[in-house]
Amino acid sequence: MTFAVPSQAMPTPSLSGLVASRRRLGLIALGGLGAACLLLAVIAVGQGAVAIAPGRVAAILAGWLTGNGAALEGRDVLVVLNIRLPRVLLGLLVGAGLAVSGALMQGLFRNPLADPGLVGVSAGAGLAAAATIVLGDRFLAGTLMKLPFAVLPFGAFCGGLVSTLVLYVIATREGRTSVATMLLAGVALGALSGALTGLLSFVSDDRQLRDLTFWSLGSLGGASWTKLSAVAPIILPLLLLMPFLARGLNGLMLGEAEAYHLGIPVQRIKAMAILLVALAVGASVAAAGLIGFVGIVVPHLVRLWVGPDHRLLLPLSALGGAMLLVAADIVARLIVAPAELPIGIVTAALGAPFFLWLLLRRTSLLDV
Repeated sequence: MTFAVPSQAMPTPSLSGLVASRRRLGLIALGGLGAACLLLAVIAVGQGAVAIAPGRVAAILAGWLTGNGAALEGRDVLVVLNIRLPRVLLGLLVGAGLAVSGALMQGLFRNPLADPGLVGVSAGAGLAAAATIVLGDRFLAGTLMKLPFAVLPFGAFCGGLVSTLVLYVIATREGRTSVATMLLAGVALGALSGALTGLLSFVSDDRQLRDLTFWSLGSLGGASWTKLSAVAPIILPLLLLMPFLARGLNGLMLGEAEAYHLGIPVQRIKAMAILLVALAVGASVAAAGLIGFVGIVVPHLVRLWVGPDHRLLLPLSALGGAMLLVAADIVARLIVAPAELPIGIVTAALGAPFFLWLLLRRTSLLDV
């Protein structure tokens, strides 16, 4: 029996062509998301109890940047520059920090279902914030003014940093950090922090319990230029160091041993990623409270779009997280106006259904 051999094989795309196509798609996505993020920020500045047209917002911002005094007159200027602009900038910064932290954790654990909360940063920051609200208000309010909210961001940041350092010490043996040990220790620390936070809620009075509840749901309502200037120097290093972490995370996708033989400083990459995530998430929780699902939903959406290359995944996640949090803040301000819905409710309402859909659609992720 003979088989006919086709005279011409079917054409297959070359690997270099696929890489070039994916890179071109990534650059287009970066430009498109960057422009969309800027447009959304201008729209967000104009939304609220006092509606301001996007053209007027753009004119005020242009006058502010160029020093044109004629454009900086009227009530709208006060609303834009002193109230809404710092709020939108804080939302962009916190959203980008949470999304990039999620992408780093997913790359570090080599699991697209990983989240910054897995390493206990959010739980530790939440426990420290609860202690500041309940114990600080009870024992120190007579000595320091404006407690507990004057020191709440500092307390939450220190709590997130301390919990991460504890996890790092537990998971590091002979100069090597075990990611699996850190994951298990993070789950245990998160459970312990949750129990202690519940205990503090039990012993709090009505006012402290109300403050603790609203803070834990997340909000950008307390944004100011002072808070922005305190948070930006902590989150910006994570965003600026993304290009230096991308190659190492791409190597870790092959496994730690393979990455080591490729010349990638595995331990240094892991230590830097863990420290940057601790700083960024701790500062984000301190500034805006507990905001869920940004760190897991955004990186996975980007990964489905442009693939797992961290050279594109990290910057696109930063833009996507910034846009998601600003959009959620717009919804939070308008849906029950003139009141304001906690932003954590909005992100959970958007993120949880997507997460469930993702699990139902791609159950193989559980085996990754």
